[in-house]
Amino acid sequence: MNVLVVGGTGFIGQNLCVELHDRGHDVTALSRDPGDAELPDGVDSVAGDVTAYDSIEGAFEGQDVVVNLVALSPLFKPSGGASHEAVHLGGTQNVVDAAEEHDVDRLVQMSALGADPDGSTAYLRTKGQAEQVVRDAPMDWVIVRPSVVFGEGGEFVGFTKALTTPYVTGLPGGGKTRFQPIWVGDLAPMLADCAIDEDRAGEVYEIGGPEVLTLADVTHLAYRAEGKSVRVLPVPMALAKIGLTAAGPLPFVPMGPDQARSLRIDNTVVENDVAAFGVDADELTTLAKYLGLS
Repeated sequence: MNVLVVGGTGFIGQNLCVELHDRGHDVTALSRDPGDAELPDGVDSVAGDVTAYDSIEGAFEGQDVVVNLVALSPLFKPSGGASHEAVHLGGTQNVVDAAEEHDVDRLVQMSALGADPDGSTAYLRTKGQAEQVVRDAPMDWVIVRPSVVFGEGGEFVGFTKALTTPYVTGLPGGGKTRFQPIWVGDLAPMLADCAIDEDRAGEVYEIGGPEVLTLADVTHLAYRAEGKSVRVLPVPMALAKIGLTAAGPLPFVPMGPDQARSLRIDNTVVENDVAAFGVDADELTTLAKYLGLS
């Protein structure tokens, strides 16, 4: 089967390309700058920007399945002219249009937990709007909504450390926001199943890891892995919002007001759909195990 992975040289994309290639499929990775990608021999790469239709349209020729992974992070501020609307909504529309032009059979869209056209952050709103574009597409589709994803090359642990300091640190709301982080090595096979298994058309999967952790928990684990301790002091959400709004334009501040709002929203599943892939959640890799702590 011919599979085009849009965003195929990114953190999740590289892992998915390896998984699909290992299963014997012909894989092409599409990204803005594929030159430095670590992809297996036999995986093709092509340059293109989802916000520019003409730059990506040709890559869809001859493809059976397209997996759209391109997204801006919910954690870092958009920069360099990129916006959630341009990338999530406009980019997804371009992917759908190119897939329709070339009679692609299936589109797999990686969305996010809490995606909602009326969501409280630009990230969630545009993710929800992009889902609607996919649902209206003329080909089979599958939507996957994971919690935060961690692993080699991922940003979750690094962002936590950028937001904090060892030994003593403040966190908005005391770091009580809950996440259900999933290891990329566990997620990639599920995404591959969504691309290949015919009976998954029209399904929406909400995917989480084996445990729920607060941001404070993640902070403790990140520094413990370095042999350091940390005491978390609560910063009132209202005060954090004021500070981040004032600091938002500064490029060295990792969060703006929209990202601060995201820390009011838990990122966990009601029911974990990993079971739909024949997986027991207890078998998944915990963040502590990935960090070498268990």
